[in-house]
Amino acid sequence: MKVLQILPELNSGGVERGTVQVADFLVREGHEALVVSNGGRLVPVLKECGVRHVAMAVHKKSPLSFLKIAPLRRLLREERPDILHARSRVPAWIAWLAWKGLPPGNRPHFVTTVHGFYSINFYSGIMTRGERVIAVSDSIRQYILENYRRTPPGVIRVIHRGVTAEDFPRGYRPSPEWLAQWTREQPRLSNRRVLLLPARLTRWKGQEDFLRLIASLKAEGEPVHGLLAGEVRQNKQSFLDELRALATRLGIADDVTFLGHRNDLREVMAVSDIVLSLSRDPEAFGRVTLEAAALGRPVVGYSHGGVREQLEIIYPAGLVTLGDHTGLVDVVRRQLRSPEMPTEIKPPFTRESMCRATLDTYAELLGNG
Repeated sequence: MKVLQILPELNSGGVERGTVQVADFLVREGHEALVVSNGGRLVPVLKECGVRHVAMAVHKKSPLSFLKIAPLRRLLREERPDILHARSRVPAWIAWLAWKGLPPGNRPHFVTTVHGFYSINFYSGIMTRGERVIAVSDSIRQYILENYRRTPPGVIRVIHRGVTAEDFPRGYRPSPEWLAQWTREQPRLSNRRVLLLPARLTRWKGQEDFLRLIASLKAEGEPVHGLLAGEVRQNKQSFLDELRALATRLGIADDVTFLGHRNDLREVMAVSDIVLSLSRDPEAFGRVTLEAAALGRPVVGYSHGGVREQLEIIYPAGLVTLGDHTGLVDVVRRQLRSPEMPTEIKPPFTRESMCRATLDTYAELLGNG
């Protein structure tokens, strides 16, 4: 089969990595894969996998983006994919309108993946118009059923995100060269227990809760240091300034480090004592949580959304009621003093099971399932 996936850009994030993983799996299974996006740092990775990338500005929330409907329709006529798979709202609208403009007999099958708890409106509803609608967690399936009642339950397929033991081996230790450089770059971590919050800097991801956690643990005499690893987009610079000011007010300015975007997050997770997920709004899935658990690191997270679904199975000791600061401090303190290992990652949380279920969904539409 030939599958064309469309998404805004190919930089960091779960949507982007999932797209690359499915495209790579398609090629390794003997199929043909194309990806349409505005480009980004993952394009070379796609090409190494034998996947073709078509650059198209389908990423901006602007009426001008609809000028890409005609070019995409031409591409669909030329490539004649069997499956058109949309993974984000603006590209999904462009794809759907291009698809609708083709004669019914010449259309590929239209698939969407709901990757998030989008705002509930007509604009977001495009993500539920696929002939098959993939939900990345049971929480997302419930969100669709509750808010988009015109979507038949029978077209929804829950396919959790997944990891591989090759990419995230249990008990992984970074190379001596990486460790030596890390020690030089982070001298304040010496003789400290390291807590990591990997999330882009935005208010709902819980960085403020993380700083208050560090302050409480320090007040108890725990030798902790907090790491915040995540991209700081240009429009979030003021929030970064707020977080630095909060750290100063809490008296922990020297006990936290803002790492920014990291291409070596696996290594950073591997040298951290605990990895946290403190998103105030539920995560649709929460891929980083799963990656940390796969490495064997203790994971602590708020008990809602996709993170709850994961931790209930692989690390229930790490669940904390949303917003419960005292409970959060208690759970982290307990894991620092007597850490437990997450269970081994098994289906449905492996990349093989994720990719296989996605291809099965395509095959089902093509009558091969």
